[in-house]
Amino acid sequence: MTDIRNDSEEVVDTDAAQIAEELAETEEDADLVAALTALEEAAADDELGPIEYLVVEFPAGESTFTGEAIAQLAALADAGTVRLLDVVVVYKDEDGEIDVLEADNLGDLGSVGVLEATIAQMLADEDLVDIADEMEPGSVAGVVVWENTWAAPFAVAVRRNGGELISSGRIPTQSLIAAIASGDDPGDE
Repeated sequence: MTDIRNDSEEVVDTDAAQIAEELAETEEDADLVAALTALEEAAADDELGPIEYLVVEFPAGESTFTGEAIAQLAALADAGTVRLLDVVVVYKDEDGEIDVLEADNLGDLGSVGVLEATIAQMLADEDLVDIADEMEPGSVAGVVVWENTWAAPFAVAVRRNGGELISSGRIPTQSLIAAIASGDDPGDE
């Protein structure tokens, strides 16, 4: 909420997204203004946690969508562990053509479908084309962009003390399991 003064100089609590909608000429303008406002507020408050993304491909004919993964994602968001910024499904047909569905066009996804309206659509068209280039024909990929809200207090403390992130990485679970099974030390690579 933001304090603003109305015509009679009274202080009024107002939602930034509501202000953006009133100032914008189109719905797209309102979304953009709201997204920028939310990012500015987060940056001003120095409360933004690390932002990450994940792409999971489901090969043609090998996937069964039971809803289990969506339920787990919803649980993380509901618990405040992450804040979902964008959820997209990319389908690549046998001819290499792609179809992209944003979360609001995917039907009932429960709380996963209720994205942070002020920061939705983080992925550019170019990002989605790059993702599709890596996909096998006939496959479907889920793309999730999130803020690690659990890490925000640590990230804020680091920034306030002059620290900067200079490296970040992930070890794929499959690689770790394979290294353990083979007796290799995963740190030797």
